[in-house]
Amino acid sequence: MTVHLHWFLPTGGDGRTLVDRHAYTDGGIKRSRITPVSGVRAPDIEYLAQIAKAAEQLGFEAVLTPTGTWCEDAWLTTVALAQHTERLKFLVAFRPGVISPVLAAQMAATYQRITRGRLLLNVVTGGDSTEQRRFGDHLDHDRRYARTDEFLSVVRGVWRGKPYDFDGEHYQVEGGLTALPPDPLPEIFFGGSSAAAGPVAARHSDVYLTWGEPPEQVKQKIDWIRGLAEAEGRTVRFGIRLHTISRDSSAEAWATANRLLDDLDPDTIAAAQQALGKSESVGQQRMLALHGGSRDKLEIAPNLWAGVGLVRGGAGTALVGSHGEVADRIEEYHALGVEHFVLSGYPHLEEAYWFGEGVTPELAARGLLPHALTSPLAGVPAANGRPASAPGGAPLLVGGGR
Repeated sequence: MTVHLHWFLPTGGDGRTLVDRHAYTDGGIKRSRITPVSGVRAPDIEYLAQIAKAAEQLGFEAVLTPTGTWCEDAWLTTVALAQHTERLKFLVAFRPGVISPVLAAQMAATYQRITRGRLLLNVVTGGDSTEQRRFGDHLDHDRRYARTDEFLSVVRGVWRGKPYDFDGEHYQVEGGLTALPPDPLPEIFFGGSSAAAGPVAARHSDVYLTWGEPPEQVKQKIDWIRGLAEAEGRTVRFGIRLHTISRDSSAEAWATANRLLDDLDPDTIAAAQQALGKSESVGQQRMLALHGGSRDKLEIAPNLWAGVGLVRGGAGTALVGSHGEVADRIEEYHALGVEHFVLSGYPHLEEAYWFGEGVTPELAARGLLPHALTSPLAGVPAANGRPASAPGGAPLLVGGGR
């Protein structure tokens, strides 16, 4: 079992700080409680194409694109970026409650033909009722997961290429059909830590995706989902969502993490924690529990840093260390059964190079990757605090997304 490496597309903006404008300001509608920042990298197609091309060159298999009112639409953005890349796949996040399952199945089929099979699907049931209501969705947490269960049943049903009927609480479909089913069928990535989420993951997901908790907690989740899947007669694979700060030495990596922390004032952290604490997402509450809103003891496991989650919703931990240490931690998670690593860093362009030129060769040397793509500037010393082959000088800022 080899490792699958994926990167992230910051379609809500990018930069050199952890300040997530969208996570704690009413979904990005109000901006008054944010520490003023400068150097924003707008998520225009030119910048996102730079990240996508870098990810492809560096050997990442796919890029995750988030969903929400605070970022660009994932379907439209990624199909545009497919025209700028050749092999890179797109892990498109979408919300089942705001689109017809038959239409979603048709869109996936069309996407596969346009991109020649480069679509992966990340199903986001939604843990924030305020955000859901913006899309006209008024179901509570557990009923949203029940609807997702039906949604994915319909999607898989109409992918069979013949008329499909479904009569459920949330969907009633007569003769649902995708006349030309997608080929190959897109893999379905799915996350959720609640009791309502587990059975849905077991029945429908190809890859169960967890946020970056300490290894023992991740093992407990894997055992939980694996047991539920076995009861359904299915096998589920596993993935993890993490940030990375990887450098030539451990000291350099931790210095970068500390700089990111120094950029955060107490009011910014307090505002973020107040808003994130209202989330209905069990996974979000587990992320918050890792640090308790405090700057103290943020290294919650070797090389696993919870500082990101002080101000950012969703994935709140980062692997911090030398390239070898980050590879060690990936190898540790892999030994637990994690195959897919969905990674990101601030800013996303430069951190892709740090990881791709530093950690990827380490993983290949350990037999965890089939091969490592070598940059034409591999081995050239880094300068001015960034990898030699990374573009430099452009102004930066805020990370959006999940």
